[in-house]
Amino acid sequence: MTATADAEAAANELTPLADYLGSVLRRLRALPPLDLDLTQAYGNVLAEDVVAPHSFPAFDQAAVDGYAARWEDLSGTGRAAGYHPGPPGSRTVRLNVVGDLGAASWRPVRLTPGSCFSVAAGAPLPITADVVVPVEWTDQGMAAVEIFRTPKRGYGVRRAGEELPAGTLLARAGTYVSPALVAVFAATGIGHVVVRPCPRVVVVATGDELVDVGRGSQPGQVVDANSHALTAAAAEVGALAYRVGICDDDPEGLRGLLEDQTLRADLIITTGGTGTGPGDMVRRILSRREGGRAGPVTFTEVALYPGTALGFGTVGAEEVPVVCLPGEPGAALIGFEVLARPAINLLAGAEPVFRPSVRAHLLETITSPGGLREFRPAHVAERRGGGYTVQPLSGGPFTLSGLAEANGLMVLGERVTAAAAGSTVDVLLLDRRR
Repeated sequence: MTATADAEAAANELTPLADYLGSVLRRLRALPPLDLDLTQAYGNVLAEDVVAPHSFPAFDQAAVDGYAARWEDLSGTGRAAGYHPGPPGSRTVRLNVVGDLGAASWRPVRLTPGSCFSVAAGAPLPITADVVVPVEWTDQGMAAVEIFRTPKRGYGVRRAGEELPAGTLLARAGTYVSPALVAVFAATGIGHVVVRPCPRVVVVATGDELVDVGRGSQPGQVVDANSHALTAAAAEVGALAYRVGICDDDPEGLRGLLEDQTLRADLIITTGGTGTGPGDMVRRILSRREGGRAGPVTFTEVALYPGTALGFGTVGAEEVPVVCLPGEPGAALIGFEVLARPAINLLAGAEPVFRPSVRAHLLETITSPGGLREFRPAHVAERRGGGYTVQPLSGGPFTLSGLAEANGLMVLGERVTAAAAGSTVDVLLLDRRR
């Protein structure tokens, strides 16, 4: 049997990624909802649809600074207006200014023919007013005003409920509460919303070889990049992320640390030790059968490149979910994207749980390992005239510099061993703030 045939046979024994993800996500449930004051709701996910209890605007109001008037007085159909001839084809209108209205005005007032009110933007509109003439179209008179340009009926006016009538569906369950959504809720009279809490995610790096950041690696030492990167990745999703740091390959120490963290975690992420080698303690400890029962975490060889070995289960009396990712930094970050990120979104009640994707034209011919679903860092760009192009970044998924530069992850299916330049591939869009 050839090396290629051996690789294909081995790949056929792996669990398809879609099947694995489905089996994991079906075991998770969104966190219980809670009622939060609007000032605390930002960044959480709505647990219920939100409907506007009141209209916005709440009353007819001026949209600009100017003079609130009756359009018929400006158009010439109102007999009480005084007109002064101007250039041919134009007309100047003179109206009496009978008062001033600010945003804090509350007494209802009514316009009589030939009169107007000086108004500030946001001020209640006088009864019968149906137009606001901007200040710059007038001589800015105080007792009487000369209007040089006639706006269309309704100009400068915002009617009650024009933007959001009462009963409007403002946001559906599963929507992230953004600053703009907070403003919409407040403007329509909402002070509390029912949301899912942000998941609390604890990140643990394992391995006797690990040392903390701030130094270079020496033989027998590896700087712990993973726990820092995964904590940042969890925070980017919207989780309350906590980095525990480094745990040595000590069975009792690891069990005790995980048990302690269940008190403050909705999800625990470990990195390192998921393989089958003699030093892969996480797999040996968490999958160990005790008393005839399977270990709390199941490790699965998944048809994923990079990093086929992934673990999922629960730990502690509260059965807190735990995701076990590989120790290689590129594989850990890809594993986070395909497994931990959707798990966090599901706990948060967010919809959809996966990143958005597009189809893009490939700019370079590439090869991919057969039988594995590859996630490769890439740069995706919109084409002039529509559509997308995608450029794979050098070094492949194991290169951290490629992941740092990427704004997308090219997805190459299990049956893809080569993709030609000009062909179309799927790309997950990374939400990078640049």
